[in-house]
Amino acid sequence: MTETTSGFIALSHTDLLLAAALLVLAGGLSWRLQLDIEKRLLISALRSTIQLLLLGLILHSLFSTLSPWLITLVATVMLAVAGYEVWSRQTRRLRGWWGYGTGALSMLLSSVTIALLSVSIILQPSPWYHPQYLIPLLGMLLGNTMTGIAVAMNSLGRETWSRRGEIEARLMLGDSAADAIAEIRRAALRAGLIPIINSMATAGVVSLPGMMTGQILAGGDPMEAAKYQLMIMFLIAAGTALGATSAVMIMAHRLFDERQRLSRQRLTPAGKN
Repeated sequence: MTETTSGFIALSHTDLLLAAALLVLAGGLSWRLQLDIEKRLLISALRSTIQLLLLGLILHSLFSTLSPWLITLVATVMLAVAGYEVWSRQTRRLRGWWGYGTGALSMLLSSVTIALLSVSIILQPSPWYHPQYLIPLLGMLLGNTMTGIAVAMNSLGRETWSRRGEIEARLMLGDSAADAIAEIRRAALRAGLIPIINSMATAGVVSLPGMMTGQILAGGDPMEAAKYQLMIMFLIAAGTALGATSAVMIMAHRLFDERQRLSRQRLTPAGKN
């Protein structure tokens, strides 16, 4: 490692290898306790290494060119991958394009919109689409709203399928589709919002959030790091709320046909079309 004049400690390849070596301990525990996750741990570590190094190279090129087309391409790829991750985490998902498109559309309406508003109104870099601000901000928003949306949609699909008899009974008794699924919809939204609510409630006491930690390790002023972290957490909470709400509302609407009957065939188990 090398310490610069600003107090920032640059990591060498050896430092990263030493940190990665600790994963051997986690893999050994998995093998010893027969958890059977050592292979997944290795694959995840390799994926994160390749993805982050590639992102570093891409951002280095973006910072030098400031091409809005390349920035749009990177943002589109990030949104597409996030949409796939939401789709893949559901045990009961919507059939066809809606299974993937609902999550991606919800993140487009929430994370992407909030990221654009943030750089154009709050941060105001020059140019406003500067990737130094836009791409990290979008990445944090997508990563966190993706989790909330995935949890909410998974809860809605799973509970709708397990309580389909109850929903159909309420429809037969005269309830509208919205009323018949209202309780399940509310529970799904609560489940999707719990992670970000817990993160905000424990930030600074139980945990030191990632962005604040990164800025402090890079030699930044702790108070400025705290202000940036507060801004990010507020944006993430708003994005998660908007994204989860839009995803649950779209999915709940798609679960019924035009005659307000529950369409069981629109819910398919994971792994099937």
